[in-house]
Amino acid sequence: MTLEEFINQWQSTSPTLLVHTSGSTGKPKPMLVEKRRMEASARITCQFLGLKRGDTALLCMPLDYIAGKMMVVRAIVWGLRLIDIPPCGHPLAQIDTPPVFAAMVPMQVFNSMQDDGERQKLWQIRHLIIGGGAISDDMAAQLRLHPGAVWSTYGMTETLSHIALRRLSGAQASQWYEPFDGVSVTTNAEGCLVIDAPAVCAQPLTTNDIAEIASDGRRFRIRGRKDNVICSGGIKLQIEEMEAKLRPYVNVPFLITKRADPKFGETVVMIAQTDNLDALETICKERLNKYEQPHDFIAVDSIPTTETGKPARAKAMEIAQTR
Repeated sequence: MTLEEFINQWQSTSPTLLVHTSGSTGKPKPMLVEKRRMEASARITCQFLGLKRGDTALLCMPLDYIAGKMMVVRAIVWGLRLIDIPPCGHPLAQIDTPPVFAAMVPMQVFNSMQDDGERQKLWQIRHLIIGGGAISDDMAAQLRLHPGAVWSTYGMTETLSHIALRRLSGAQASQWYEPFDGVSVTTNAEGCLVIDAPAVCAQPLTTNDIAEIASDGRRFRIRGRKDNVICSGGIKLQIEEMEAKLRPYVNVPFLITKRADPKFGETVVMIAQTDNLDALETICKERLNKYEQPHDFIAVDSIPTTETGKPARAKAMEIAQTR
C-alpha cells in the first residue's frame, strides 16, 4: 500500500479501516478497526512523548500493518511533518537530516548501528520507539547511551499499536513496561496479560503473553508467549527464555521450536542458519539445563520471518515437524 492509498482510505466516509495482524504465530488475520480509536491512540503517544506540531516523523515501515498506519495517523492528528521512505533495512541511509521522531523495528536499529554515518543520525533522533520484535541485551546496553529518549513498545494490532512503553536510554532505563494513563493490566489464571484500554479497545483483551506484574500493580514485564511453551516430559519450557540464554554465545541466526513426540509429548528443536551444528550442540550443552537440551538440530538456508521481520514461529514448527 502506498501513502496516497492509505490517506484516501483515511479520508473516506467509512468509520473503520481494514488492518492485518503480523502473522508471527500463523497467517496474518484481517480485522476492522475504528478510526476514532486510532486517533485516540495517536494522541496518547504524541502527548506522552511531548511531540510538537511541525516535528518531523519518519515513516519507514510497511503501510500494510498497524505500525506503519499509525505513524501516518499520528502525523495527521498531531500536525507532524512526515518523511516517507520505502520500507528497508537501512532507513537512515535514505535521509540527510535525522527526524525528531522515528519508529523502527529492532533489525533497522541494529543495521543503523553498524554504519558510522547511520549511527550518527540514529543518535540525533530525539524520540525513538522500537517495536515488532525482541530487543537483545547487547542492543539495549548500547541504546542506554543514546542521548535522546528511546523506548521499547508493547502492543499489537488489536490495541492499535502500543499501550505501554519501556525506557531504554539514560538513567531511567528499565526492564518494566509502563502503561499509558487510562490503561490497566492484570494476569489471568494462566499468567497471561489482560489489557484494559478503553480508549483504543472496546473490551478488555486477553493476550497470549505470559507476564509478571510489578508490586505497584501497574508496571509489567513479559516472559514469553503462551504458544511458545514447550511441555516436554511434564516440564514446561519457555522458548524465549532459552533463546535469551543462547543469544550471547550463538553468532548465527537461530530459533528454538518444538516437535510432537510420542514419549515426551513435545521435544525441543533448534533450527539455525549454519552447517556447523556440532558447535551449536556444544553451546547448548554448556548453556542450557538438561531439560532444555534440543533433541534435534536442523540447518536451514534462512530463518523464517514474517513480513514485519518477526520470527515466523508457526513456520519454524512446520520445519521441525517435517524434517
